[in-house]
Amino acid sequence: QVQLVESGGGLVQAGGSLRLSCAASGRTFSSYHMGWFRQAPGKEREFVAAITWSGGSTYYADSVKGRFTISRDNAKNTVYLQMNSLKPEDTAVYYCAARHRTVLGSYYRANGYAYWGQGTQVTVSS
Repeated sequence: QVQLVESGGGLVQAGGSLRLSCAASGRTFSSYHMGWFRQAPGKEREFVAAITWSGGSTYYADSVKGRFTISRDNAKNTVYLQMNSLKPEDTAVYYCAARHRTVLGSYYRANGYAYWGQGTQVTVSS
């Protein structure tokens, strides 16, 4: 089992920044690729960003590319999402998720991730 706890959400004005953190406990964190997803009211959960177990590769949704940065610190069992130039359409509950490095498939699809956090609310005002 892997337990994930997100933090860092809040209310910010358009153009502002937030940094989300996701602390993991349980099994070896460095064995897992990590992803961030988000879900806005009335919409399906969507992929935001992912990072491989070593941090060597990152992936982003087109809607956040150039504004968001995913990173991880395996010594601290934590993955981060730095969000800059926030827009009202970024408003959502943000979830971090873990998938074991041996699991095949696309990083962009939620069904490959076995463990999920409880989510943290991000609200961007215009």
